[in-house]
Amino acid sequence: MSVGLFDKYASLKANYDSLMASSPRNPFGVVIERPLSATVGIIEGRETLLFGTNNYLGLSQSTDARDAAIKTAQTMGVGTTGSRIANGTFGLHAKLEEALAKTFQRRHAMVFSTGYQANLGTISALVNKDDILFLDADSHASIYDGARLSGAQVIRFRHNDPADLEKRVARTANHKGARLIVAEGIYSMTGNIAPLNEFVEIKKRHNVPLMVDEAHSFGVLGTNGRGVAEVQNCEKDIDFIVGTFSKSLGTVGGYCVTDHDEIDLMRLCSRPYMFTASLPPEIIAATLAALDELTGRPDLRQKLQDNAARLHQGFKSVGLNTSNFISPVIAVTLENIPQAITFWNALLEAGVYVNLSLPPATPDNRPLLRCSVMAAHSAEEIDRAVAAFGHIAKELGVTA
Repeated sequence: MSVGLFDKYASLKANYDSLMASSPRNPFGVVIERPLSATVGIIEGRETLLFGTNNYLGLSQSTDARDAAIKTAQTMGVGTTGSRIANGTFGLHAKLEEALAKTFQRRHAMVFSTGYQANLGTISALVNKDDILFLDADSHASIYDGARLSGAQVIRFRHNDPADLEKRVARTANHKGARLIVAEGIYSMTGNIAPLNEFVEIKKRHNVPLMVDEAHSFGVLGTNGRGVAEVQNCEKDIDFIVGTFSKSLGTVGGYCVTDHDEIDLMRLCSRPYMFTASLPPEIIAATLAALDELTGRPDLRQKLQDNAARLHQGFKSVGLNTSNFISPVIAVTLENIPQAITFWNALLEAGVYVNLSLPPATPDNRPLLRCSVMAAHSAEEIDRAVAAFGHIAKELGVTA
C-alpha cells in the first residue's frame, strides 16, 4: 500500500489538533481586519493594541511612503512581471540599491523580493557543497534554508558564544573549501543582541568572511540606524550585511550590501534572485520614501529606545520573566504550552495582540509571548499593555 502525501505529518496533525482543541481561536490565524494606525487595529471587531507587528518605527503607516506608492502606481503600474535579470529591473530598483549602498557606506547593494530571499539568495550564492558555514544555533529559518539550498556543510555554534565559535573555526583550519560565518544582530525571538565585535575579531584572526543579518536591528540601533554593527563599531569588518524592508521600513523586500566587487557574479549565482519576479514599482517607491524617513529622523530611534525601556521595565515590575537585553523585541518566557495559550488568548480578549511562539520554534523549548514595541506607541498604550499582562499573570499565577 502506497504512502499518502500527508501521512508524514501525522504527528504534526495530532499536535495541531490538540492545540486547536485547547484554544478558543487559532493562534496562527488572527486577522487584523483593518489597521486604524500603526499601533491600533481592529481584531474580532474590537480596537486592539498591536504589540506583535515588527513595525518598529511605525513606517507602515507613513504618509510619505503611502503617497509615493500611490503616485508611482498611477504612473508606472503595479508590477514588473519579470525577474531582475530579465525585464524586472526598473530605474527605481537601481535607485534603491544606490540609496541602500549610500546608507550603509558600502560600494554595492543588491535588492531581493523578500527578506527571506535575501538570506536564501545571499548564502546560496556565496557557498556550495565544498564549503563550510558556521551558524549561530538560534539562527532564523531563512538562514538555515539558505544553508540547505547551498549544500554547504553546516557547523553550529552555541548562541552568542564567541569562544565556541572560535573553537569550531580553528578545527577547520585545514579545510580546502571556503568558509563563512553567519550571525544576526538582534535575534527575532528573544531580542538578544549579538557580540558582533567579538565575532569580527575571530573572523580576522582566522581569515573567515562574516555575514550578518541586521533584519531586526536596521533602523533600530546606532546613531545612523545601521544596526548592531554600527553600535559596536565593527561595520567595516563585516563582509556582507543583509536585512529586510518588512520591519523598520514597513514595506516588503530584502537587501544585501557589501564592498566586494563580485556582487554581479552573486546576481548570476543566486537562484532566488534570478528566478523571482522583482518588487513592484510602488513598493520600491514606498521603500525609498521610508528610507528617507529612517535616515532623516533620528528622533524615531530615540523614541523607540525609550519605549522599549518602558515596556521592559513594566514587565519586570509585574514579575514577568524577560531577557535582560533591552531591545524592541521583548519576549515573556512561560513554563508550558497550556499556560502560554491561556495567557495569549486572555491578552487578545483584553485588547492586546502579541505573538505566541511555541516549541520547537523557541530557543530553549519553552513558549514565549513575543512583543515588539514601536516608536509610534504612546506611553499610555505601553502602560495599558503592561497592566493587561500584570492582571493576567496574577490570575494565572505566573511569576519570573
